[in-house]
This record gives sequence, structure tokens and C-alpha cells, in this order.
Amino acid sequence: MSIVRIAMWSGPRNISTALMRAFENRADCAVVDEPFYGYYLQATGLEHPAGDAVMASMSCDWRTVARQLCEELPATANPASCRVFYQKHMTQHILPDMTMNWTDALSNCFLIREPRRIIASYARVRPQFAIEELGFPQQWDLFQRVADRLGQAPPVIDSAQALRAPEQILRALCARLEIPFSERMLHWPAGPRDSDGVWAPHWYAAVESSTGFQPVNEAPLADIAVPPEYEAMCARAEDIYARLHQYAISA
Repeated sequence: MSIVRIAMWSGPRNISTALMRAFENRADCAVVDEPFYGYYLQATGLEHPAGDAVMASMSCDWRTVARQLCEELPATANPASCRVFYQKHMTQHILPDMTMNWTDALSNCFLIREPRRIIASYARVRPQFAIEELGFPQQWDLFQRVADRLGQAPPVIDSAQALRAPEQILRALCARLEIPFSERMLHWPAGPRDSDGVWAPHWYAAVESSTGFQPVNEAPLADIAVPPEYEAMCARAEDIYARLHQYAISA
């Protein structure tokens, strides 16, 4: 049987790791965690927690990584049972020197979240950043590329809807991907995974304690404040979000 290779494209401060957990808990699925992170750090020179360990843990040649994603399975996969290869991607890792034709071999999906919440959260840990570090322009450009090739919009998941109605959203996503839904996607054991990136101890505390999707009691969007210097960025990101949200799978 052929392998369904799913590329889920998200920006930071989203439920991307929880969604990876959901797929990894399937009996027929292997996952890979942010395979372009090393390339991104090496190319940008940005300092991130465990940055040297990240670059040492994976290939930093994006062409090598892209070929592996399209042709191989991760080391954690069981070749006898693996029918789904789920790839957790960060859109900020798409840099200008990357060509994206390799994504034609994948089933590309897009995970979105309200930009004001993302920007407010990100600004608390990184006082200066560009919109490209949040991946909004890259996500929109890739979405358009995939939609043009397919002749229709690829699957889009809004994190708020996924948290409110995980079973309905995941069932609909699986249908779009032409794979069977599994009840195992709704709950998973707490703790770390061998498939987690080496950066997990710095970022994954919440998801390591989770056992499923939990509704979040978030403040109303109107009450979310972003630093004044990021209001223009927020407006640009909200325009991209609105364009993508019109295609979001609905519960």
C-alpha cells in the first residue's frame, strides 16, 4: 500500500504539537517534528534554546530533508504497519532560498489561529520580530501554490474550532485526506515521545502533560492587547487569516 504523506503547515503558538500527538497515536502512523528547524537556525543565525543541539540532531540541508520527506520514512516508523506519515511543519521555516515544488508529493494541510492571540503571546517572549518569524506570509503563499495546483482549496484547520469539536474536525480532515478516522486520535498517553525534537524540554511541557484536546478558556479577542508597534503587523496577519479561514473545516 502507498503511504499518505501529510504535511501540516502551522505558525508558532498554535496546537501543532497536540495535533501531531493525535496522529502519532494512530496505529498506522509515524510522525516527524519540525524537520526544517535545523536548516532554519543555520540559515538565519537566530539564537533559540538548544539551538546547537537542534542543528546537530538533523540535516541542515533543506534539499536533503525535502527528499527524505517525500521518499523515506522516519526512524521511528514501523514499515510493516505505517500507512500514514504525518509531518509537523512550521511555516516560518520556509526561507526565500527554498523552492517548494517538492510539496507536490505531499497532502498539504494548513493549521491557523487568530493572529492577535499569536502576536500577543509571541511578543511576551521575543520583544522584536518580523511577520515572517510568525510564518503568515509563507503560509499564504504556500496555500495559494497548493490550491492552484489542485484546482481547489486544500484542508484548513482552525485551532479554536478543533479544540471545541475535535472529533468532528478530525473526522472531516481524515475524510478530506482519504484516510480512515481513528478514535485513538482523540486521546493519547501523557509524556514525551522519541519522535519529539530535542527542543521539546524547552517548549513541550504543556503538551507532555496533556492526554487529549482540551477546550481553552481564552479571553475575548477584543480584550487581547498587542504592543502598539505591532498593530500594523496584526492587521496584515488578520487579512491573511481571514483569507484562509474562509476555507476552514467547520464543525
